[in-house]
Amino acid sequence: MHQSPVTHHDIIGGLQQLGVTRGAMVEVHSSLSAFGWVEDGAPTVINALIDMLHPDGTMIMSAYPVSPAVPLTDEDRDRGIIWKVRNLALDSSERTGMGVIADTFRQRPDVACGYAFFRTCAWGRDAEWHCNGYHGLLAVDGWCLLLGVGIDRCSSMHAAEDIPLPADITAYWDIPGQIQRAYDSNHWNIGYGGTPEDAWQKVWDLADYQGLIRHGQIGQAQCHYFKARSVVAIYKRWRQTDPYGLYGVPRPD
Repeated sequence: MHQSPVTHHDIIGGLQQLGVTRGAMVEVHSSLSAFGWVEDGAPTVINALIDMLHPDGTMIMSAYPVSPAVPLTDEDRDRGIIWKVRNLALDSSERTGMGVIADTFRQRPDVACGYAFFRTCAWGRDAEWHCNGYHGLLAVDGWCLLLGVGIDRCSSMHAAEDIPLPADITAYWDIPGQIQRAYDSNHWNIGYGGTPEDAWQKVWDLADYQGLIRHGQIGQAQCHYFKARSVVAIYKRWRQTDPYGLYGVPRPD
């Protein structure tokens, strides 16, 4: 069956149904392929978002200079590596792991971009203030919009990770020396190990149970809209009060 393209009009309608309003401040994470066939591709999604947020709105996307995921070798898997990406130069024109929508957005002349590794890029009101992370968005109680991606892509969640964890939890992610030597941190970022339970998914499930998440669909993409600070607050509180329960790690005797 021939699939009709997702149009600018379709995206505007989907955003309205999710509750996105003019003037909102929004953190956006996305997957173009999740929509299906989008008429004219990534620019259509970006232009619809800009049209929806005008006037006085702000749109922020992550702009970390890392490659898309590099396929793992059998040796990587045997070592416990779960993902790896190459670090890119800040001025690289290569495709990044942020996705084609974020890459296209970052390259627009009306978008400001930060200069640190964990940089963001932003369009609209106070754009320059929002180019180095999501603390500004959280401070003013802004929104997060997930277009065809899940909570694992929500970068503002990292703001809760200034709450320290016990060493017997962080040990689950400690990268052995031989792996660090094989993957120079100047050139690579890798994921290693993992806790028995997925903390971010548990936070998401609780936030959804509490009615904090709005759900919708645009084209084939499952979309979600929520106040970022309310979900980050669940993560912070859980890390503070019951980190062992959050990560499913046995408590010490």
